[in-house]
Amino acid sequence: RATMKSLRFISAEAFVSNAEFARKSLSSIAHNLFPLLFKASYLLEQGEVIHDLVENWPLVDFNMGKLLGTTVDYQQDLSHRTCAVCLESCLTGLRDYVLNHPSPYTKRLKVVDLTGIKDVEVQFCECKKSMGRWARTQLLSKLCLELLVYLQQTQCNPGTFEISIDVLIDLFVTERNYELVVQALLKKCSCPLKICCVSFRSDNLALQKFFYIIKLTDPSLLRKLEIVHNVRLEMEHLEILFNSIHFPRLMSLTLPARTFNVRRFTATDEQMLTNVGEKLGEMTQLTELSMPFSILTGRIQGLLSPLKTPLKKLDVSNCSLNHADMAYLANSFHVNHLEALDLSGHDIPDLYPSTFFKLLSHSSSVLMSLTLEDCNIQDTHVNMLILGLSPCQKLQEFKFLGNPLSSHALKQLFTFLCELPMLKNVEFPVPMDCYPIGITYPIDDASLCRFDHQKYESVAEELKFILLQANREDVKASTPLFGSYDAAVQETNNELGAYLIKSFKEAVEKFTTSLNKMS
Repeated sequence: RATMKSLRFISAEAFVSNAEFARKSLSSIAHNLFPLLFKASYLLEQGEVIHDLVENWPLVDFNMGKLLGTTVDYQQDLSHRTCAVCLESCLTGLRDYVLNHPSPYTKRLKVVDLTGIKDVEVQFCECKKSMGRWARTQLLSKLCLELLVYLQQTQCNPGTFEISIDVLIDLFVTERNYELVVQALLKKCSCPLKICCVSFRSDNLALQKFFYIIKLTDPSLLRKLEIVHNVRLEMEHLEILFNSIHFPRLMSLTLPARTFNVRRFTATDEQMLTNVGEKLGEMTQLTELSMPFSILTGRIQGLLSPLKTPLKKLDVSNCSLNHADMAYLANSFHVNHLEALDLSGHDIPDLYPSTFFKLLSHSSSVLMSLTLEDCNIQDTHVNMLILGLSPCQKLQEFKFLGNPLSSHALKQLFTFLCELPMLKNVEFPVPMDCYPIGITYPIDDASLCRFDHQKYESVAEELKFILLQANREDVKASTPLFGSYDAAVQETNNELGAYLIKSFKEAVEKFTTSLNKMS
């Protein structure tokens, strides 16, 4: 859909489209036109112009989210374009801002905010090459270190050392870029560009390294902490983390699979869980908590009741919750504030149908995202599900992959979903009747793709036609077989794969050694 451009924006596009002329003319451009020219250059992927605009930035702040977001002159949001050409030009321009002397402008820049960039699956830029969060972390760290080396080796203008710019960024650290990022953080005090970590994600990293780097990030500034794949963090490590480091501004926490396992709890572990709950309670700004694939049977209340701020987002997928856990959630003070809830991997219709619908009813006025994957929702439960979802008029996203539903049941459900006015995204399962007779749920990865693809396409078209007839073309309906898109995993999947193979090899070696000892 075309977005209207103002005459000012059309003029800006014409100006930057001739890169050579635009670069020569920057010194005579009014300061307040720089943001307009930046967005126009970004849209046209004029890397050289972007570089020079940033190198000569005349304003106090440079906020990528605001510069690329909806503006008066051009309403289209470009913040989801992680174009490699544009972002590299931006960051090298920032380095050269520090080195540029003499500059036509007084250096006023104090804050650069890169956190507004959104990583998405489909890139609309011409170069078709994106620069994800990991690569941005890598490049900024590299540029900071290069800058320091250059300043130490060159006779620089004394004013250069007085420049101090806070660069707000979402860091993403794995084994592969760990050393580089550590060096950049260690030398932060000496560098004119100060890396300020607002959000930190860690994958494929030894626990010792994670503990070391998290202290370097200045945890007092951290708003989001994601410890996701292949960081072997268990409850005792989490307790040590919370006892040794304070996170006063933390709003969002994601923990790796199997952080908690109550099946092997001792009296000491129970005390540890209480301590962790109390530490979470001290994080007064925490509103998002993800603990997927932990075993938390009967312990949700102990973990969540100390929280003083109601949660807006909760992911307890595949956490083996029992009736007491669900009853606590349905009656807790969090329920009236939950905007996003993931209860995947729980047999909701059989274990606690009435409690679940009570939970839905209480959160219906605010709930925007609901994920019920692999929940054993069958055709006989569809009417009940429709009844439960009916009050959820603010629902924007509904994901229910992996449930044994027929194409007939899906059509019935889609007819209802058309009535939810805010709905934008639906992830639905491959209909059960597209699989061979006798398939068992949850379907294992090996059998997941063994369905009648032609029949599936036919059903998918019928479902989209239901949306079309109801004038709901705004709803995106899809079946991502192996789960929703994760930009971070996509960017580092080679490293993730290598790490998994290494872990598997180590496990086999340990098993072989044990067998040899036995024999």
